[in-house]
Amino acid sequence: MLKATYTPYTLHFKVPSGTSRGILTEKETYFVKVWDDAAPDRYGLGECALFRGLGVDDRPEYESVLQQVCREIDRYESLDLSAWSSIRFGVETALLDWQNGGRRVVYPSDFVTGGRGITINGLIWMGDKRTMAARIEEKLAAGFSCIKLKIGAIDFDDECDLLAFIRSRYGRDTIELRVDANGAFAPDRALECLKRLSDYDLHSIEQPIRAGQWEAMARLCEASPLPVALDEELIGVSGVAAKVDLLEAIAPQYVVLKPSLIGGFSGTQEWIDAARARGIGWWITSALESNVGLNAIAQFTATLPVNMPQGLGTGALYTNNIPSPLEQVGEVLRYNPAGGWNFSELSWR
Repeated sequence: MLKATYTPYTLHFKVPSGTSRGILTEKETYFVKVWDDAAPDRYGLGECALFRGLGVDDRPEYESVLQQVCREIDRYESLDLSAWSSIRFGVETALLDWQNGGRRVVYPSDFVTGGRGITINGLIWMGDKRTMAARIEEKLAAGFSCIKLKIGAIDFDDECDLLAFIRSRYGRDTIELRVDANGAFAPDRALECLKRLSDYDLHSIEQPIRAGQWEAMARLCEASPLPVALDEELIGVSGVAAKVDLLEAIAPQYVVLKPSLIGGFSGTQEWIDAARARGIGWWITSALESNVGLNAIAQFTATLPVNMPQGLGTGALYTNNIPSPLEQVGEVLRYNPAGGWNFSELSWR
């Protein structure tokens, strides 16, 4: 009979100089372990990557629900975790890992054997104009062909200046530019902002206005001179019918898929299937998981027909990340089969 346990863990961010005030300095997460007493050395490991303030499962009873899931792991398939996305993400990962031999192989592919890597975008975190410009230079020097900038935190004119700076040196054929507004624009001025941003040959803009404004977002997607990608809009939408309703009501050009926030891998696959059926593009993005969660997301992504850079470059953000075989070489995320995992800091309950 399967058994499970869990342990909380606090990840500490590397906070670079020039970073905007109010940035997170640490992130809580939970690791879950699944095994069978008949073979205790073989165990599966997953990360229940709770995201405070963003995930709909950020509730006081989170840990008690996780305890219950661990107690009832042998009947996991019958449990309703539709409201507990990050728990589903972690338990799905642990079970798949256990089924594949307990070797941190969640989705077997040539990614895990080191045969190929995944191209990722270079993420530029928010900061003052000078700091962001320096970070852009670092990413370009590292060989990234796709750069994603968080916008909406500093003066919009300054952000446009940064985009103009990049385009003055690199055309669209050399550098793909994505921006993520995280809902920063007011609906009544969002189209004006998007028209101005379109001057810089952007690939897309993520979540220009706050989630939950379907009619305003639909009008924006229809009128926007540059493609719009939904991000936070997808969080908390559960079930195939609800996902279809959202996609058909808003008709975005892209959706950004974060498995730990949108129902685990099963929920993510539902979004992919619904988007494909409607001609909507998509890509996969991590959401500040540790290397355990990032590993699972990368392995899942490697099984999909991806043809554009993915958003999987968060592994180096922490001072105490779980050591893993994941390696980032320029704009490519790889899995080094010769590398190892180290879980010595974890203390199971």
